[in-house]
Amino acid sequence: MVQIPMLPVAILAGGLATRLHPITQTIPKALVDVAGQPFILRQLAYLHMQGIREVVICVGYLGEMIEAVVGDGDRIGLKIRYSYDGPILLGTGGALKKAVPLLSDDFFVLYGDSYLPIDFAAVQQAYLASGQQALMTVLQNANQWDTSNVLFTDGRLVEYNKRSPRAAMSHIDYGLGLLAAAVLSNYSATEAFDLADVYQDLSGQGRLCGVEVYQRFYEIGSHTGLQETETYFLTTESA
Repeated sequence: MVQIPMLPVAILAGGLATRLHPITQTIPKALVDVAGQPFILRQLAYLHMQGIREVVICVGYLGEMIEAVVGDGDRIGLKIRYSYDGPILLGTGGALKKAVPLLSDDFFVLYGDSYLPIDFAAVQQAYLASGQQALMTVLQNANQWDTSNVLFTDGRLVEYNKRSPRAAMSHIDYGLGLLAAAVLSNYSATEAFDLADVYQDLSGQGRLCGVEVYQRFYEIGSHTGLQETETYFLTTESA
């Protein structure tokens, strides 16, 4: 059987990370130490293990520090390029829009504060088989980690709504998606917008498919999340 090459990954790493102050007052969230290593180096090593070979890091706040640490990725077997927001932060959607020329027609989207222990190849296969231009991985959450924002029923993503979640929603955006570059064509290239709004628009049009995953995610977006993620790595690496 011919193995399909893995699509490139866009990592969203441009935010201000105010919830992690005072740590992120002098360094970007991507460089926060997690069990002895900058978080983004853990992310990138994991992506390489998943078969990914091309990464575009969308950077904004202190982005030059990320590039100085990571470089072009050659030493870890990756081709890494950078897309800078510029003087005005563009939001997660705007950052992706700007990065499109560096990506392929279809690509993974990964939040820069997330570590997701799942099979990326299986998610890519589900996306390619779906016939849709966007996919969101979802986890049954029941408000455990954050407010549930996805209605996922009988294997189908019925609605995603981060702005006004409903009581019937029991799943949450897991943090890994796939997009066709074409879905961003109608959004502004100069104004900030959120990826969450793109997903919500697609959901309302019936153009967002979902894949349910069952392994919890780890994130460093908060002090609690950082502590749990560090514990995860210390535990798994000592086993």
